[in-house]
Amino acid sequence: MHDDDRYDDPRVSRPEGLPPGAEPVSRETEQQPWPSGGQPGPAARPPDCDPVVRRDVPAVGAARPSPESYVPPPSTADGRPSNAPIGRAAPVQRNAGVPSRFELPVGGNVPPPVPQQPHPGAVPDSVSVTIDTPAPVSGVVAADPASAAYVSRETPTREEDDPPLAMEAMRAVQILNPSGEVTMPRPERTRVMCVANQKGGVGKTTTTVNLAVALALHGNRVLVVDLDPQGNASTGLNVPHHTGVPDVYDCLINSVPLEEVAQEVEGIPNLWCVPATIDLAGAEIELVSVVARESRLARAIAAYPGHFDYVFIDCPPSLGLLTVNALVAAQEVLIPIQCEYYALEGLNQLINNINLVRQHLNPKLEVSTILLTMYDRRTRLADAVEQDVRNHFGDKVLQAVIPRNVRVSEAPSYGQSVMTYDPGSRGATSYFEAAQEIAERGVKEPVSRNA
Repeated sequence: MHDDDRYDDPRVSRPEGLPPGAEPVSRETEQQPWPSGGQPGPAARPPDCDPVVRRDVPAVGAARPSPESYVPPPSTADGRPSNAPIGRAAPVQRNAGVPSRFELPVGGNVPPPVPQQPHPGAVPDSVSVTIDTPAPVSGVVAADPASAAYVSRETPTREEDDPPLAMEAMRAVQILNPSGEVTMPRPERTRVMCVANQKGGVGKTTTTVNLAVALALHGNRVLVVDLDPQGNASTGLNVPHHTGVPDVYDCLINSVPLEEVAQEVEGIPNLWCVPATIDLAGAEIELVSVVARESRLARAIAAYPGHFDYVFIDCPPSLGLLTVNALVAAQEVLIPIQCEYYALEGLNQLINNINLVRQHLNPKLEVSTILLTMYDRRTRLADAVEQDVRNHFGDKVLQAVIPRNVRVSEAPSYGQSVMTYDPGSRGATSYFEAAQEIAERGVKEPVSRNA
């Protein structure tokens, strides 16, 4: 051992004629001739090659082995140590082929294992060195010619062909029906439907307006009678209902014909509306002394000279004379139910009043349709209310459910229904499905005749 950070292999004998004090030349640095036949000298490496990585050199700072404790590394089948250096490396072009941090041997004799001196660029055996390989190009998959089920990722899928905006546009075109064709079946007789529920805020007016617009856009002749003194249905259809405008009050109190009061809805073909003004608030008091007060509206509708496929009557949130007039004039009752407990609480009283009207005033009246509104799928209460209603009323409950949608609430502020305000929204789609289901229930088979 020497103190100059070097040690000699005890198996290497001192050559004869070597002066005292001179060090033998290590096999690692032995002189080799130049490939071109020039003078011998130290082996040189091309400037564009990476340094040869030595895997048999201990890590920097590790303890140096002594000659007595040296154990030769295991040998391979051909007698060469597994971690021995493999001679000079052939020059490798850096941009050719697969880049690698190791260089392949050219050949030649492999020297016996000699303990190497540690140097900063050494890599110990315990460190795993990975060979850099080019990453595959994203989105490209090698096709297997033998596989008939191979589908390239570049092939567009159904979702890519129909993005959300395209699907919304398709729904909007379907709902607006610009061609004007009859896509919903028309009934053989006029269906007079009373939209009633004594609880306020369950969606009676919103349901009346949107169902009427949906049916009118698809070829049905529809009349909306606003029987609520608030006049919200008139607002939703953009029909004037200020003081002095002929309204349903004149039909009930002064016996004015209904055709003189009905107004065409702007922008919606085949749709008419009988507005309601604030004068209707005193109609219940004035009807008390009128003969046949419960059937005044029924006679006005029956005397209308034109033919309608649907007549929707928007009732006030009460069980007074105005609601009784609507129940007597109607043949079917559509009950919108909010998916909350309070809506279920007053439903029994409404059913009892409908039964009283059927027994004494209108034997043809029946509850034909139940529509669930303001459904919030995030709550368990909505699911519980839906299950209770479906278990009690059975097939009378429409499969279409109206969800909570802000577009439905925004539409009246623009004097429109949600069908024309945002036809691609979830609210418009749900009301369109409800209208289509009501139309299909009203006929035995679809009718494809134009208005």
